[in-house]
Amino acid sequence: MKTILIQLDTDPHPSTFDRVVVIDAGAEELFSYGGVTPDNVTGLVHGAMFTRGPGDLKNTAIFIGGSQVETGEALLKKVTKLFFGPIRVSVMMDSNGSNTTAAAAVRAAARHLDPAQATAVILGGTGPVGHRAAQILASLGATVHVSSRSKDRAEATCAAIRKVVPEGKVSPCGLGDEALAALEDAQLVIAAGAAGVEFFDEATWSRSKALQVAIDLNAVAPAGLGGIGITDKAVSKDGTIRYGAIGVGGTKMKIHRAAVQKLFESNDAILDTAAIYEIAKTL
Repeated sequence: MKTILIQLDTDPHPSTFDRVVVIDAGAEELFSYGGVTPDNVTGLVHGAMFTRGPGDLKNTAIFIGGSQVETGEALLKKVTKLFFGPIRVSVMMDSNGSNTTAAAAVRAAARHLDPAQATAVILGGTGPVGHRAAQILASLGATVHVSSRSKDRAEATCAAIRKVVPEGKVSPCGLGDEALAALEDAQLVIAAGAAGVEFFDEATWSRSKALQVAIDLNAVAPAGLGGIGITDKAVSKDGTIRYGAIGVGGTKMKIHRAAVQKLFESNDAILDTAAIYEIAKTL
């Protein structure tokens, strides 16, 4: 029996990036649908649920993607509500690559420090990747400062993280002087802002004496953290280990492929932020 992955994309045109990864991960058939919302997804999910017997449903899975992460989260919630008893299929949500990229960034940092003992600053922490990186770090016991131009948005992100990680040590902070003050005692900084936005030049952010790992996830010049090269991977400079977007990207791709493969091991996997990081830890 062939493995079938059903791609539900919230954008009008399903992502070619996600389609290529799915094929490379070994899915034998790929059905792709664009413009999917919680309001029109029911028939697509029922088609996945009712065409194979319970013993064969592990050969069918759903991938939720698209550029709008909040819509993807709502879609995941609706999809899983349609399941009942053994009549279900495995589902992965990775809208905008947010979960796999965040997992890759935290996994890179964890190779050089113990997150449970670390203080981290997430620049652009209210965006899709920054939010999820902060959430993963909080779940590992890190003290996390979520930095944003809007303190209110940063607090809203912290509140959302606390709902998932009630014991999470997360706090909001602004940019500029407030973020620099947080960096003074931080062992980890992750820049996850919008494309082309530089938060700090190299001379500014590298003044932190406590900093051990600096990760910049911006693939579009200029880097969010000046001086970090896009291909940097565990590059040591001035006492800090540095990663650029492509340096993290190889791990992100491995996580993405491994997660797709995981979907076909059972019919009841729900691969959200936490589950995808668990996969990252095995690589």
